[in-house]
Amino acid sequence: MKSGWLIVNHFLQTEKFTEHYEWLQKAAEQKEICLTVKTGADLMCEIAEGLLSGDKCPDFGLFWDKDVRLALSLENRGLRLFNSARAVALCDDKSLTCLALAGKIPMPRTIMAPMTYPAIGYGDLSFVKTAGEALGYPMVIKECFGSFGGQVYLANNLTEAQTIVDGLSGRPFLFQECITSSFGRDVRIEVVGGRVIAAMERFNTDGDFRANISAGGKMRPFTPTKKQAELATLACDVLGLDFAGVDFLFGADETPILCEVNSNAHFKNLYDCTGVNAAEAIMDHVARTVFAE
Repeated sequence: MKSGWLIVNHFLQTEKFTEHYEWLQKAAEQKEICLTVKTGADLMCEIAEGLLSGDKCPDFGLFWDKDVRLALSLENRGLRLFNSARAVALCDDKSLTCLALAGKIPMPRTIMAPMTYPAIGYGDLSFVKTAGEALGYPMVIKECFGSFGGQVYLANNLTEAQTIVDGLSGRPFLFQECITSSFGRDVRIEVVGGRVIAAMERFNTDGDFRANISAGGKMRPFTPTKKQAELATLACDVLGLDFAGVDFLFGADETPILCEVNSNAHFKNLYDCTGVNAAEAIMDHVARTVFAE
């Protein structure tokens, strides 16, 4: 029988996540694929020897975690992952996303903060002033690792920016130009197998500059422009993604400006908004790729 692993985080087990896993398993069942949930703890391995459990790898792995080390170890065992370790790494770290797509996809002006260490923190904050003078205010401060808009902040002046940075405890982050024409508004474009399958506009009516549904945003179906669709698929191609949720801001005259790329974007809201089941599209892509269906 055709088989695969749905690889998830061992410790992040909430209803919001398990619901998505169930959708993916149901979509796999429709393709006559046995998709078994495996956590990072289930797949612990001795690097040079293989899995401690002694399990043999299935036909593929659907990687729904951000544990790049685990992904690399599985790829070293010969397991084809959707998405790959490289793609997950490039999306998970927003600074790497920007570096990979620079010059290829329009994005806000971005400055990488200098690196520090957690035990040291950002003691000298003079670099914050330098960034603010370059980008102007309001200015976005975005942690390199974060989800659902929870690690993105807006600074209206230098004092606010320094307070935000001081509270990051040494975590890596970016300074970004605030695209004021897209304040509280963006578009999520779902790409699977190199084609756009659905899109929704997200908007916040409560004064929050973030449009994320988890941050209180609302949603409505959206038909992407030809340019938005081309840029979304190009971003996925450059990053090596089999599937992703690509978020664009609205620049002057509605020109698309990249916000971020999500390698394992949640799709329940997309389904509620558009009626398109991304889980089915993902499993269709897997079946075509692995089993030539």
